[in-house]
Parts: sequence; C-alpha cells; structure tokens
Amino acid sequence: MLCTPFVLLFSLWFGSNAVNMQRIKSMFYHAYNSYLDNAFPYDELRPLTCDGQDTWGSFSLTLIDALDTLLVLGNRTEFQRVASLLQDTVDFDIDVNASVFETNIRVVGGLLSAHLLAGRAGMELEPGWPCSGPLLRMAEDAARKLLPAFQTPTGMPYGTVNLLHGVSPTETPVTCTAGVGTFILEFAMLSRLTGDPTFENAARRALRALWKTRSDIGLVGNHIDILSKKWVAQDAGIGAGVDSYFEYLVKGAIMLQDEELLNMFQAYDQAIQNYTRFDDWYLWVQMHKGTVSMPVFQSLEAFWPGLQSLLGNLDSAVRTFQNYYSVWRQFGGLPEFYSIPQGYTVDKREGYPLRPELIESAMYLFRATGDHTYLQLGFDALESIERIAKTPCGYASVKDLRDHQLDNRMESFFLAETIKYLYLLFDPTHFLHGGGTEGDGSWEEGGDGGQCVLGAGGFIFNTEAHPLDPAALYCCSRHAQDHQELRDILLSLSQPDGRSKPPAKQTEDPPPNPSDSIALKPGEKRTPPLLSCPVQPFNARLSIFGQVFTDNT
Repeated sequence: MLCTPFVLLFSLWFGSNAVNMQRIKSMFYHAYNSYLDNAFPYDELRPLTCDGQDTWGSFSLTLIDALDTLLVLGNRTEFQRVASLLQDTVDFDIDVNASVFETNIRVVGGLLSAHLLAGRAGMELEPGWPCSGPLLRMAEDAARKLLPAFQTPTGMPYGTVNLLHGVSPTETPVTCTAGVGTFILEFAMLSRLTGDPTFENAARRALRALWKTRSDIGLVGNHIDILSKKWVAQDAGIGAGVDSYFEYLVKGAIMLQDEELLNMFQAYDQAIQNYTRFDDWYLWVQMHKGTVSMPVFQSLEAFWPGLQSLLGNLDSAVRTFQNYYSVWRQFGGLPEFYSIPQGYTVDKREGYPLRPELIESAMYLFRATGDHTYLQLGFDALESIERIAKTPCGYASVKDLRDHQLDNRMESFFLAETIKYLYLLFDPTHFLHGGGTEGDGSWEEGGDGGQCVLGAGGFIFNTEAHPLDPAALYCCSRHAQDHQELRDILLSLSQPDGRSKPPAKQTEDPPPNPSDSIALKPGEKRTPPLLSCPVQPFNARLSIFGQVFTDNT
C-alpha cells in the first residue's frame, strides 16, 4: 500500500507525457503535410501564403531535414518513401550558390543520419552497410561540392560555394567563426564510412587554423578574413556566429574520443568563464581586452546549458538555464536579442523563428537531473507554439514576440530540431536515449560479416539535431584497416625467409577528383589501405544520465 502514491504519480506523469507526445506528433504532421501539399519541391514552406520558396540551395531542404524526424516519431513507412523520393529527385549538380555551413549541417548531416538509421527504418540495406548505401552516396556527393571552399591558403573555408562552378572569384573572404569550425562531426563520419580521409582532413585543418587565431586572452571573435586571418568582427561570445564551433569541439571530442578537441574547448571555456560570464549570463566582450561590448542574451546561446551538461557542469548549467527560461516566460518564446540590463527585447531583434535551443538544453538537463522543471518548459513551448504560431498551412516564425505578429516563413529546423527535441524531452525511453531492450530491434549488425554493432546508444546530435551513431565510426575504415594489417602480418610470416617486406614509402595523397564517388556501389568491395594500429589515449565515460566525464573529473 505504501507504494500506491508513487505508482499513481508515475502513472499520471507517464500519461501526461503520452498526451504531450501525441500533441507533438500532430504538430509535426500539420507542418509536414502542409509542406508536402503546398511547398514541395521548394526548400521551405511559406505558411501565410501557403506556397514554397528556395532559401538555402534548391534541393527540397525541408524534406531532407525532416527525414530522420519521421523515424524518431515512429513512421517507418513514410521514411522509406521519402528516402526513395529524395534519391530520385535531388540533384546537387546545379548552378546554385549555397551556404557551406548550412548545406553541411542540414543536408550532409541529414543524409548521414538517415543513412545510419536506414536499417532501423526497415529499408533494404546494401551488403556492407553502413559502409555503403544510396543515402551515404548522396551525403558524399553534397559534401564533395563543398570541398572547393576549403581550398584556401589557411584551410579555413569560404562561406559560400557554387555547387556547379566552385568558389566565385568575387566571393568575400569574410565568414563567421561557426562557418569555419562546424564540420568535424559530419566530415569525420563521412571519411570513416567511405574510407576517404579528405573530408576529415579538411575539417581538422580548418579547426587548427582557427585555433591559432585566438587572442592573447584566449578568445575568438565573430567574423574572420579566412585569407589574411584577421578578425573583422572582434566581439567574443557564445551566441550567433560562434555557437556551433564550441559545440563541435565538445561533441567531436566525445564522438571521436579526441583529446585535442577537448583540450581546445577547455581552454576556450576557461576564457569564456573568466571574461564573458556575469551572474550566470554570458555577455559579448571585446576579444582582445575582455571589456563588455554587448550586454545582450541571444536566443542561439540557449544551447549552452545543454552543452555544459555533457561535460558534467550541472550547477552552472542549471542556473544559466533558469535565466533563459525566465525570458521565455516573459514573452512566450525567446527573442533573438534580449537586453540584460533593460530586461526587454532589442530593437529589430524581437522575433522568434521557432528555434529549438532552449528545448534542446531542457532535454539534456532533464536526462541529467530528472527535474520536472524541464518538462514544464517543454509544455510551455508546446502551448506557446500552438497558440501563437499555428496557421492553416503550418507554423509561422514569430516576427515580433511583443504583439505576436507572424512572418511568412517556416524554417526547416522547426521539423528537424524543435519538434524532435520536444518529442525526445517527453519520451525518456526512446531508442535515441538508449532505450529499448534486446530483441526489439534496438541493435543492428553492420559492416562486412556483421563485425560491428550499431544502435546501442550514445548518439551524438549535430547542430541541426541529426543523430549520428558513433559505433558506425568503427564499422568501415578502422575494422578494414585492422583486418588488412593482420592479413599482411600473416602473409609475411608465411614467406620462406620469414621476413616481411619493408613498408612502402609514404607519399601525400593525390588530390581527389571531385566527380569520383568514394562510397561503395552495390556489390563493390573496397581494398583498404595500410595503416598503423590505432591509438586512442583519450577515454570518456558515459554515466547513466548520458553525461560525459573525462578521466580527471
């Protein structure tokens, strides 16, 4: 009898979650079906005029961005249909100027995620999956179109590239910090799956070049000239133009077990805490002097508490989240800019384009603490979006949170991120959280002969909320390289003189042909290159709450 109140409370909580999850599904399908009915094959839906527009590249962006959300919500049939549709309709060989940053996080990330989830979605898999597959080849094709942007003296990429002709001779060399440092997750995964190191090498070269430009007090600015390495905008903070750079150092360290990336972030974090943090807000400061330049909170900064939770910095994360949540409660959303001294919106920055960052942090913090405050934020967000942003043709960005004027745009990240994080917040047993039991399809075999296990948990979300399975890193190149080394050793021992041949002289890889496809075609076998035994000195541990702690924590 003593357990009855607990059982009753749990039943009420779980039932409430189930209701919210169903409401979120309804929200998704209202937006998704409105896009299909009124906007496809354009990039985005215009929800006030019930039509579509191309925004980031003219490749049905919303459909690519929403593909893995379909599976997150359990719709395997529609996932299969859309995956086939995209293969038939999307072409990256087009004369379009595309954002290198946005194409990477939305298109390359979305296709990679869908490729890694294809088995769970019940799609027919090619032999050797995840080392081959049509969605992987699409992701590689899209990423290869971005590589010309990285062909600079510094290794830092241009912000825009023409998908057909490469970088324009008149292209500006000035780009934002995040536009240089937000590639390692997608490019490393792509390199490990295809066996082509070009992508990961490009991302790492850009990261190292950016690292060398930090100021004497350890900060980076907002916009940099990638040719001269001079900072054009010297405001340092954690928000727009910088945010995902820090995010990818942490998540890259976790996914790749990479101590170099972790050390970079820890050095930045020390400077950030020293110079930009005031009363658990994070201000903008001059990168060389540390003096306050903009005492504002930007909505894009709301990812920070979630990122801090991944490193176990829960006390700080909780206090900062409460500051941000107080702004949400004031307006029913997060304005793009919020003046901390005045406690109000900043002129011409009053909008809320249905961004996910505060909901994302709530998801991480609820996983880490179990505090129902974060579920309340999810409920508030669900209510606000339904009440303020819903239209007959989808959900519209809020132009002004003060009077709830709407803008005629529904960003693709609303389906890719906002709805996905909302749903995952209310579903603690979801497979992306490591939920499920053996025998229910939670685990999948991958690679030739099923030598690796996928889907066991530990998914890493890219900055567009596309989940990447770290286990896939070891299905292709690493296992193939290890097996090749073993074969070489055995062959050398079988030679009459018992001696192995000296290793071939190492030379630089020839520049790749942009038209070549590295991903395996159906039925193809790859001959893996020789590589010395992998060494992983950096170790991380995942706690039951999903936090990541380094050895010296």
